[in-house]
Amino acid sequence: MTTTKATVPLTIHERRRPFHFLWYLLAVLVAIAAVRFVVFNPRWQWGTVVEYLFNPRVLAGLANTIQLTIVSSLLGLVFGVIVAACRISNNRVLRAFGGIYIWIVRAVPTLVMLLFVFFIGALLPEVNIGLPFLEPWFSIPMNDVMSRWSAAVIGLAFFLGGFSAEIFRGGLLAVSKGQWEAASALGMGQLSTLRRVIMPQAIRVIIPPLANELITMFKNTSLVSVIGYVELLTTVQQIYSVNFRTIPLLTVAVLWYLALTSLALLGQRQLERRFGKGFDDAR
Repeated sequence: MTTTKATVPLTIHERRRPFHFLWYLLAVLVAIAAVRFVVFNPRWQWGTVVEYLFNPRVLAGLANTIQLTIVSSLLGLVFGVIVAACRISNNRVLRAFGGIYIWIVRAVPTLVMLLFVFFIGALLPEVNIGLPFLEPWFSIPMNDVMSRWSAAVIGLAFFLGGFSAEIFRGGLLAVSKGQWEAASALGMGQLSTLRRVIMPQAIRVIIPPLANELITMFKNTSLVSVIGYVELLTTVQQIYSVNFRTIPLLTVAVLWYLALTSLALLGQRQLERRFGKGFDDAR
């Protein structure tokens, strides 16, 4: 008669790290130094920060920033979808158009693009509506069309369109070709395959970098001050140019940027959870 030994559960102990506590000590020291620098430094003038945080002029500039971000992002995403479709097209002309667009966006800084769009009237004084090589039906002066707001929207959207196009294309290429073939074997059309099979998988790859670009778009709205559009940063600059309270007013702008960026990050996290259901955690 044979006897079996009782199985003893195996306990796995974490490897000892004798100096691991030094990292916690360093974190505590950095936190203490940060609190002393931010909270107990009277040069921040927190009373002035609180005074101007909800100032009507600052809130008006913040509203302009939010409006500019939303409109530019929507237009930029439309540009991105169109350019991404050109980049993955079988038509060589469309692929060349998409490649040139991406090349320009990558090469030209956003600030230069904003200035170029704003002064486009120097190259094209009038917008002519009509048939090519014939007398135009009517003309519109470019200076009437290209205001500070429209130049800011077009310049920022042009920038976002190029980077979002590559994000869309990368997300679609991340889905294996076999998914298309399997859907075709089931008799599904291209649009149905894209909507039901490809996009639910590609969206997981698209969301993190696209959310990063949208947050970058929100921060890049501060660049439009170079063409005279009054948004959040321009507003606080106008205020501290009068009262000379530079640091407190810049702190007000930073706090609003931090608050809205944090909301955007929360939205990104919810989207990742929503479209990540059914997939293993990649961490």
